[in-house]
Amino acid sequence: MSATAVHSLWTTAGEVTSAAPGDRFTAPTIEYAQLAPVLIVVGVAVLGVLVEAFVPRRARYTTQVFLTVVALAASFAAVIGLAADGYATKSAHIAAMGAIAVDGPALFLQGTILLVSMVSVFTFAERRLEPAPHGDGVSPAGTKSRAWGRVDSFAAQAGSVPGSDSEKAAVKAGFTTTEVFPLLLFSVAGMLVFPAANDLLTLFIALEVFSLPLYLLCAVARRKRLMSQEAAVKYFLLGSFSSAFLLFGIALLYGYAGTVSYAGIAGVVDGDIQDIDPALADTMGNDALLLIGGAMILMGLFFKVGAVPFHMWTPDVYQGAPTPVTGFMAAATKVAAFGALLRLLYVVLPGLTWDLRPVMWGVAIVTMVGGAVVAITQTDIKRLLAYSSIAHAGFILAGVIAASPDGISSVLFYLGVYSFVTVGAFAVVTLVRDAGGEATHLSKWAGLGRRSPLTAAVFAVFLLSFAGIPLTSGFSGKFAVFKAAADGGAAPLVVVGVISSAIAAFFYIRVIVLMFFSEPKADGPTVAVPSPLTMTTIAVGVAVTLVLGLAPQYFLDLASQAGGFVR
Repeated sequence: MSATAVHSLWTTAGEVTSAAPGDRFTAPTIEYAQLAPVLIVVGVAVLGVLVEAFVPRRARYTTQVFLTVVALAASFAAVIGLAADGYATKSAHIAAMGAIAVDGPALFLQGTILLVSMVSVFTFAERRLEPAPHGDGVSPAGTKSRAWGRVDSFAAQAGSVPGSDSEKAAVKAGFTTTEVFPLLLFSVAGMLVFPAANDLLTLFIALEVFSLPLYLLCAVARRKRLMSQEAAVKYFLLGSFSSAFLLFGIALLYGYAGTVSYAGIAGVVDGDIQDIDPALADTMGNDALLLIGGAMILMGLFFKVGAVPFHMWTPDVYQGAPTPVTGFMAAATKVAAFGALLRLLYVVLPGLTWDLRPVMWGVAIVTMVGGAVVAITQTDIKRLLAYSSIAHAGFILAGVIAASPDGISSVLFYLGVYSFVTVGAFAVVTLVRDAGGEATHLSKWAGLGRRSPLTAAVFAVFLLSFAGIPLTSGFSGKFAVFKAAADGGAAPLVVVGVISSAIAAFFYIRVIVLMFFSEPKADGPTVAVPSPLTMTTIAVGVAVTLVLGLAPQYFLDLASQAGGFVR
């Protein structure tokens, strides 16, 4: 799209007109129907904040859970309505004066984010009763006793000092941090915009909107509060660095193209420079600014997907954050970030595909190999899953590198199946508990198959899917991205991916062997009986794993029908 066309798009949207002096500025045109999925989530998030201010504390939990589920369901219904029209007519729209693209890939990713978030909310809302040691685990008579105690993933009162009298009083009263629900909705709202952003400023704002709530959510774990707060600080500091790189890259690309619009930058990359801003006459079209700016934006996005060498936050944050938050982050954040990365590469920088390919190859290779190899040394189940997610980021990058319609559809499919399996796996982790909370050290999982065969079997299904074993959704996803990469001329990358998958399969199978073929310890953990909330999360994960492993074609066709990105 030429610079003139971009200017025309903005003026017709109502930014500035050359009418009479009294009518010089007109109200912007906002396509509310096209933005309905985002507006619904934001509106209910604001309502959730008001609930915290005006609803009695004893009623907040139920109210917040109800509002959150209704908001996500209504937003998903809005996505379905837009997709039904878009898929049928093969049409796409540019909304909010060119800031947001409403096309097939954006709607597919938004639908995935909303479904994953809805499933994650059930683990956020879990307040089950479980068998737990009474006091120090010994009854007054000196015999082992079990009592039923309320268990939450989130602090009873997040603003209290851990171990203080005020926190103890909040625990005794049965309080929980209900602010996590509006925080989750604000984060989801940013994630919905992130892969649909059609200019660089909207991209940056969406990044901050979904990142800031995540920093807070990481810090409110009920158990191991100091570790949780440490994880939040690390995530915030490193996330700030990545945001700075992204913002610096945006500034350089603006200097290169004279616009932050994706279509405008793509036009300059293609050599279509018609209107030159006098203030930028010395920089517009400067390839050095393009390459450095593009690389810095990629660095910011690589941080969010957890690609090596921008992955250092991932293990510590995954381990320290409340497990429901970890599952939500591992799934939804990856979907949003890869969606933004796809749009950037396919819309803004298509002319640089071959120039960037060696860099992308290098990042994909070290991410696949590094994640798989380092995971072998882990002794904590959450850190192991963290490095697993890093390796999967490398596998998904193989599909991104394909630079073809098949590459787009394969990445969309992979993100869809991976996200549900991830949320399900972390939901299982919340069930395996000892007196100190969740039993995440691998030694605690020894003999779990004998203590709770069903729980161990479900977790084994998720691990087999991560490993890419046939008849699981993980195999379908890996096959799709590796095929797209091979067809796109990246056969050596596929070979590295297959080898990395074999390495990763070792530590997945090692956990399965530990659960089923090791003797349980006398002081081993208990497995909580989940409420219908967590059972729903796990059941959805298992269903996606098996159904899309046995019959993935419909979902693959749906991803293919999403089409390309609008410019």
